[in-house]
Amino acid sequence: MRILLVEDEPDLGAAIERNLHQEAYVVDWVRDGTEAEWYLLSRGQEYTVAIFDWLLPGQTGIELCQKLRDRHNSLPILMLTAKDSIEDRVAGLDAGADDYLVKPFGTSELLARLRALQRRSLPIQPQQLKVGNMTLDCGTHEIYIDKAPKEAQKILLTNKEFQILEYFLRHPDRIITRDLILDRLWEFGIEPTSNVVAAQMRRLRRKLEQYGCQLPIETIYGIGYRLSIKDESK
Repeated sequence: MRILLVEDEPDLGAAIERNLHQEAYVVDWVRDGTEAEWYLLSRGQEYTVAIFDWLLPGQTGIELCQKLRDRHNSLPILMLTAKDSIEDRVAGLDAGADDYLVKPFGTSELLARLRALQRRSLPIQPQQLKVGNMTLDCGTHEIYIDKAPKEAQKILLTNKEFQILEYFLRHPDRIITRDLILDRLWEFGIEPTSNVVAAQMRRLRRKLEQYGCQLPIETIYGIGYRLSIKDESK
């Protein structure tokens, strides 16, 4: 899931970005309201949730909310602010924010509110994805390999490896290009090295094979990759 974070306080923004990365979110962090509007206009369809600070250079989070809603954009918005009066909360919600979080706040509450916004905005998706002898739990970000009946071994993956694996499991039997992986799973504005996707795929495959995982991610040379899932009912 990709999140647009608009926060001009360096320490707070860095802390939020770090905590979201630990939860395997893809985060585009911008520090200016005008820059955020450009991201929303050019890449808005990529985001699942936006987090706006109330007071921003360029234009405020309230103004961003109003512009989005004037364009009939229903992107879920979580507003962050030090303003805690009833009038301020009403103003933020009336401008189009879906939820409101007063500073200072705890990471656990921020994550809980993001999960709630996801549930409201997205079609219900399975929290567990199972292919062959592997189960990926999207809620706990854990992967298990079935070794024997009622026995399972946990696989430790990096956040990026988890994101890649989840993306393939949600798009089986489709050819997924390198550019598509970069577009969906890397932050905008970051210039990864030309072989970063291939390197990540090598490490992911090596780890899965090490644990005896039967997951056929094949290379389509010159194009990309495909997770081929056989229909066992045939």
